[in-house]
Amino acid sequence: MTEKEREQYRKDPFTAEVRAIRAEIEDDPGYVSLTEEQLRERARAILERRAAAVAAEEPDVARYYSTLDYKSRRQLASSVYESIRGLGILGKIIADKSITEVMINGYDKIFVERGGHLEQISETFESRENLRDIITKFVQDMGRSVTDADPIVDTRLEDGSRVNVVLNPIALDGPAVTIRRFPEEGMTIEKLIGYGSLTPEAAEFLKKLVKAKYNIFISGGTGSGKTTFLNALSNFIPKDERVISIEDSAELQIRHIPNLVRLETRNANSTGAGAITMRDLIKSSLRMRPERIIVGEVRGAEALDMLQAMNTGHDGSISTGHANSAEDMISRLETMVLQGAAGLPLEAIRQQIASAVDIIIHLSRMRDGSRKTIAISEVKELAENGRIVLNPLYRFVDEDPASPKVRGSLQRTGNKMVHPDKFLNAGIVHYLDE
Repeated sequence: MTEKEREQYRKDPFTAEVRAIRAEIEDDPGYVSLTEEQLRERARAILERRAAAVAAEEPDVARYYSTLDYKSRRQLASSVYESIRGLGILGKIIADKSITEVMINGYDKIFVERGGHLEQISETFESRENLRDIITKFVQDMGRSVTDADPIVDTRLEDGSRVNVVLNPIALDGPAVTIRRFPEEGMTIEKLIGYGSLTPEAAEFLKKLVKAKYNIFISGGTGSGKTTFLNALSNFIPKDERVISIEDSAELQIRHIPNLVRLETRNANSTGAGAITMRDLIKSSLRMRPERIIVGEVRGAEALDMLQAMNTGHDGSISTGHANSAEDMISRLETMVLQGAAGLPLEAIRQQIASAVDIIIHLSRMRDGSRKTIAISEVKELAENGRIVLNPLYRFVDEDPASPKVRGSLQRTGNKMVHPDKFLNAGIVHYLDE
């Protein structure tokens, strides 16, 4: 090895060995006809030979192999196979269930999130071209394509994980990939309570809200856990109801509802035709006899259709949206509705929101990386000044705002519910009048 190669080896021996074993395999052109098992076996054989022979000549290699147990050697051989036939480092990362988010910023910068904390990993792709080849295969395996003519793609893995890809030169530092993963077993309110995101009392109140068919909006910033919270909240929907879920990319894990129809948008094809939008799906869902409509996230003009659905007898509907606070969610809804009905007076839009949305739950990602329910507010009324007034029912109280570790809880404000009519109609006793 050259001195430069030795320096690279010392920094990342795993990647260096993967490349060395792969290069030896590819020296024989016949490797392309090998079966999966034959290719894996050849990688294992070369690995063992390098451990015995090459290590005797290269001290750095010798030191590295001396640290590998049987399981680590099998992982190394498997990574060689993945680099040839599979997804390379990306396949290894996806297989790691402890990773909840993946951020690839070019071939040599990979960040992952574990337990709410972001870290850069030492492994890198071989080159920008290698990363691009892997991305192309990765996207093709999901039935999509990404090219210079269409350099941005949104798709999902089989487990519902959200995938976004942006190719260079749109991404200036090389191809960028972002993957947000979701727990395979699904989220429950009990788990949210265990994580400290919610209190048992607030959880019981939310359960009653869902059963009484209040229309609920979940707001929060990026990464605050809106979809996860919606998954947990959906467990309170009675299983004898007919539910329609509508998403840009299917991420919801509603498993206990037998009469469930899942709808997903579709992008336009290469000719610019065939697109199916959120607005199309919401309008179509109204003809499918839904008892509840769940919209994964509203981002634009479809907010108008969602509000109209809530106002036309589809009580119990739930949706999410990006916002910095519950009050900000109201303003965002106003803006989104204007995108779909530019000529509609602002007063009429606010009237639609006030009569359609009953409850806003706001989530936030805290300074220590944890995700908390910050507020549960009732949409109270349309005030004389034309503004929508919220009635905070629960609010997160931080015990020490100066501490890097968040300590506090979601506490009742003492305010009474102004609109308990749905509780009364459902025969459910609520306790915020106490």
